[in-house]
Amino acid sequence: MPPGITLAAEAPQLSAANTGFMLICSALVMLMTPGLAFFYGGMVRVKSTLNMLMMSFISLGIVTILWVLYGFSAAFGTDKGSLIGWNGDFVGLSGIGKTELWGTYDIPIYVFAVFQLMFAVITPALISGALADRVKFTAWALFVALWVSVVYFPVAHWVWGEGGWAFELGVIDFAGGTAVHINAGAAALGVILVIGKRVGFKKDPMRPHSLPLVMLGAGLLWFGWFGFNAGSWLGNNDGVGAVMFVNTQVATAAAMLAWLAYEKIRHGAFTTLGAASGAVAGLVAITPAGGAVSPLGAIAVGAIAGVLCAMAVGLKFKFGYDDSLDVVGVHLVGGIAGSLLVGFFATGGVQSDAKGLLYGGDASQLGKQALGVFVTLAYSLIVSAILALVIDKTIGMRVSEDDEVSGIDQVEHAETAYDFSGAGGGSLPRTASAAPPARSAEATAEAAQNKKVDA
Repeated sequence: MPPGITLAAEAPQLSAANTGFMLICSALVMLMTPGLAFFYGGMVRVKSTLNMLMMSFISLGIVTILWVLYGFSAAFGTDKGSLIGWNGDFVGLSGIGKTELWGTYDIPIYVFAVFQLMFAVITPALISGALADRVKFTAWALFVALWVSVVYFPVAHWVWGEGGWAFELGVIDFAGGTAVHINAGAAALGVILVIGKRVGFKKDPMRPHSLPLVMLGAGLLWFGWFGFNAGSWLGNNDGVGAVMFVNTQVATAAAMLAWLAYEKIRHGAFTTLGAASGAVAGLVAITPAGGAVSPLGAIAVGAIAGVLCAMAVGLKFKFGYDDSLDVVGVHLVGGIAGSLLVGFFATGGVQSDAKGLLYGGDASQLGKQALGVFVTLAYSLIVSAILALVIDKTIGMRVSEDDEVSGIDQVEHAETAYDFSGAGGGSLPRTASAAPPARSAEATAEAAQNKKVDA
């Protein structure tokens, strides 16, 4: 939430408690990116595990540097035309005092900047799950740098920056339903429409290679999400963050149960992948809505999102787009559901006085939510597709078909995730000979003699 205007007599003082609270929340959100890496890493085949981990981890490096150089300024600087921000003091974080407060809040600008940085880091990492098995690592790194610059930073300003058109319109997005999840989900759809399907899509089995890794990743995401959501109120003085904390837990539980129930009815089993995916769907859906609904509303939001996302993950087979790890089905659909359900379940007694249709409000808030959803989705999908097309036509976006079949880990990273031979985790670079060393005549003769003795 951006700063408002305050009288000098009412100027806030730095709060050590809220500063510490926000630093802890920032660390929790940072943990979500490695958690996402494990979640995605377990869902791919063995030959793509390391690449999937690296596609998340590289975001920690690239986005952090860009955020310091100009990202924070572009997202949260002085508004320029309701579309972008800019503040020279934020460039390089060079003109900020160590105790200078963020607007009317009692936390330093540095704390707000690092908290928002972690949001910027995980958002492009979310996209990577849709592109598993087939994207060059250099092309992905370039895409991340370009995407955050022309998509994430502006959209974050629209939604959370003072003067941003969505913020001024009154679109409710407590912690990132539009700016993070719809943004990432629409981007994933745009890119996969450009780069195409994996080799063997709808023909070869592409099952998760490590469901325990998936569950570990989901658990880390669930844990970190409390910082993601509760911390977005930027303090802990009025109870709103506490309501958001409770709603995060409640909606996630409801979504997990709803997904499992749908899965049992539809497919006849309760799966661990379903439990993990359902939990993430609930986390996604409550992210925009949790500061506007009651715990009972959070149950409804989670349950609805759990069923809708469970249904949506099958659409890729019907329509033929290869969303490898269901980023579109979970993050795009879950983000849309959570954002729109604000228009039905907002109580008017938590984050703001805006009321949904089921609490005596009119359709105006639902209309605002729908506009925020549509514009974010359209902008991210179109611009992301253009970026992917430009990269594909210049340096190439995909690895070759042979490299994809043999395994992207060895091709792009010269390593394998698991050492089945006991000889070490690395592998020879592709330029080196992969042939085993020739056996000496003596060794061959000795082996033959031993074979006779054994016989």
